[in-house]
Amino acid sequence: MKSDIYKSCAQVTVFSTVEKGLSFLYRIVLSHAIGAEGLGIYQICLTVFAVFLTAASSGVPVTVSRLMSKCTATGDEKGRHAAVTAGIVCTLMITVPSAAVLYFGKNAFGFLFSDRRCADLFVILLPGLILTSVYSVIRGSFWGNKQFLPYSVIELLEDAVMVICGVILVRNVSDPVLGAKYALIAVLISYVFSFAVSMGWYLTSGGKLVNPAPQLKPLIASSAPITAMRTSTSLLNSAVAFLLPALLVAGGATNGEALALYGVVAGMAVPMLFIPSSAIGSIAVVVAPELSENYYRGKDAAVKNDVEKSVSAAILIAVAIIPVLYSLGRAISEFLYSSELCGQIVTYSSAIMLPLCITMMSNTVLNSMNCERRTLLYFCAGSVANLACIFLLTRYIGVYSYVLGLGLSNTITAVLNMRLLKKKCRGANVARYTAKGIAVALFSCLFGRLLCGILENFLPPFAQIIAAAPVVFGFTAAAAAVMKMYTLKPLKRLISRGRSRG
Repeated sequence: MKSDIYKSCAQVTVFSTVEKGLSFLYRIVLSHAIGAEGLGIYQICLTVFAVFLTAASSGVPVTVSRLMSKCTATGDEKGRHAAVTAGIVCTLMITVPSAAVLYFGKNAFGFLFSDRRCADLFVILLPGLILTSVYSVIRGSFWGNKQFLPYSVIELLEDAVMVICGVILVRNVSDPVLGAKYALIAVLISYVFSFAVSMGWYLTSGGKLVNPAPQLKPLIASSAPITAMRTSTSLLNSAVAFLLPALLVAGGATNGEALALYGVVAGMAVPMLFIPSSAIGSIAVVVAPELSENYYRGKDAAVKNDVEKSVSAAILIAVAIIPVLYSLGRAISEFLYSSELCGQIVTYSSAIMLPLCITMMSNTVLNSMNCERRTLLYFCAGSVANLACIFLLTRYIGVYSYVLGLGLSNTITAVLNMRLLKKKCRGANVARYTAKGIAVALFSCLFGRLLCGILENFLPPFAQIIAAAPVVFGFTAAAAAVMKMYTLKPLKRLISRGRSRG
């Protein structure tokens, strides 16, 4: 059973890494094709769209997966199909009227955007609101059925369709607004693709649409807090998309300069800080159904083991990446975006990844243990700190207020989440592991900074990356091994299993 979990984690991680890599490269292409201003417009439209998509369906996939795991534990096969159908019904009840109101009343919702040009482009995404919310439910059914291969393939292909269409549409476009429009059309096309393929897969692989009534009430009760938390995340991002450019303008920047600065921090720098989300999301997707089943079956020892290993994996991932970005943030940003500001932001804020990774993983773990309301409360506490940083400090430190707020928010949430996990799962403790991770990250950052400080005097950015990244990563891996932060036994087990099958 453990080897299957490792195999599934590895499988999902590979697909997710390729998917995130495509998205990352696509942002580089967009930054050059439509400029920082066009990227800012594109980012604002997606941020506002994410609010409505999150409000409609964000808590449903996780809840559908958990309800299916619960039904598996109790042997209720019909309840599994009812959970999926209930999820589809709930999302359609929200998305269809929402899309209609936003389309026909688009002139009344201009206040949602810091730039009026975004309002006309936003309606392009509205059909995708309905389609991708249904796909998100089917995605939850894949998790609940532990069908990680179709989930991974569809996610990757969705991104590939967006990238291919986007590259074709934005080529030779000089106007930033027109470029943003074409980029949004590519997003819509990818939503249509994932909806069609996922529904076809679900129905042809034994999935059914049945009477949803038995699962409607538990689904709504469990998904509401998750949806509220994730909607609040999208609202927070939307508020930042509105507030940060406005505060920059109030500080003396022009509207175009403010949008460009927002494009750099939100469209270039912060996505680099979310690089670990690919691996962490993969682990969470695989572990969550198993953890839920163990939780509902009362297997306390198994739950404790799942919690400790999941959170420790998130910490290890952050520790592995922080020294690389801290040491090479400037070189990477200069090579990819020709942006010195992006490099400075990435370098100074790389440490944010540790609380960010802990927060992402601990949220999933707690939600799998029916703690949705508490995670919502903790998120709100962190969000208040985030907004306070932006509102109070932008006039003094500019766009750095955004990343400072992001770091403070995730630190608060991570501490509160881990405190609750310790109470919820007695005996689970990762404090010592966290301390080891911090020590390894600090030592490796110092080594990486010294190495890159020498190389940058002789090598251009790309050569610095090629020469230093493997060395810094290897040094970090060695330091983590010395501190006994990981073992290669799972990898050896997978390899030996593959050889025996061969």
